[in-house]
Amino acid sequence: MILRKIQPQDNEQIAKVIRDIFDELNAPKEETAYADPILDQLYDVYQQPKSIYFIVEHEGKVIGGGGLAPLENATEEFCELQKMYFSPQARGLGLGKEIIEKSLTFAKEQGFTKCYLETLPFMQNARKLYEKMGFQYLEKPMGCTGHTSCDVWMIKEL
Repeated sequence: MILRKIQPQDNEQIAKVIRDIFDELNAPKEETAYADPILDQLYDVYQQPKSIYFIVEHEGKVIGGGGLAPLENATEEFCELQKMYFSPQARGLGLGKEIIEKSLTFAKEQGFTKCYLETLPFMQNARKLYEKMGFQYLEKPMGCTGHTSCDVWMIKEL
């Protein structure tokens, strides 16, 4: 397994990984990452200032990823952990933890002091990981992500 920063040629594969996971879990497709207009251009999105995205590659194939960017419509202290999705073969190997650690290190280097995330209630393994990594539940969403179907919100002090 290779963990690296996203490259232009990864766009199609990571978008497919994310959409396949929504299909696998029978998750809502509207107002989630599945329907994001940016999903097919993640390389360009994560070239923006204070943004980073990591890809998990196995034998030349993208099998997961996750990243971080400023939280839209929030103050400069807030970043958001975004688009953390892994194909079944990449799950349970500690890759999510590694991406979160790398993302939070980057966040601190960029001057962020709080990291926000959104997820779905039935993504229990992801929620357990976020809890283990020190994220705490919020009662309402922050920023303006457009993911109104995601009704679990968490934050971590950096």
